[in-house]
Amino acid sequence: MRLPPDAVEGAGDPTRAAILSTAYVFGNPAALAGRPAEAARAVANYEYLTVEIPAGPRWVGFSPLVGVELRRGLPEVRNAAGIAPEAPPQAVVDALYAASRALRAGDEAAARRLLSPPLFPAGGEATLARLANLPRLRQANFASSLAANELNRQDREGGRRGIWPQL
Repeated sequence: MRLPPDAVEGAGDPTRAAILSTAYVFGNPAALAGRPAEAARAVANYEYLTVEIPAGPRWVGFSPLVGVELRRGLPEVRNAAGIAPEAPPQAVVDALYAASRALRAGDEAAARRLLSPPLFPAGGEATLARLANLPRLRQANFASSLAANELNRQDREGGRRGIWPQL
């Protein structure tokens, strides 16, 4: 699983950035109101974290509950954004980031085309409307906050901090 190169500005770590930004946006859903490009990135980041945190070797120091809670919140996020339950995670991440880029470039028609079936069963227009009006997602908020807390805990304790384990 991977995030695209533009997932973070500069030389930052895209996974750490995804953890922190996802915790912020799902804790403050009003920040996304009327901003489907930003909501698409937040949903893509959440989708990515549900695979990366439990399986990525960089995150072995995280409590296993983080992965459990992220996965528990995925149906809530997918339902709110209009993503097919069986959609492959990488395809979802790629489509949402591409749609976000299209929206930022002012090409809403391209974004609608990118958010089409089968990944987004209701189609692009309905998916954009959902992204522009994401409701409070309690489980996603809890899970993403838990991930951010684990990241902060590791930083405070001087742990691995998401560095590749030594072999």
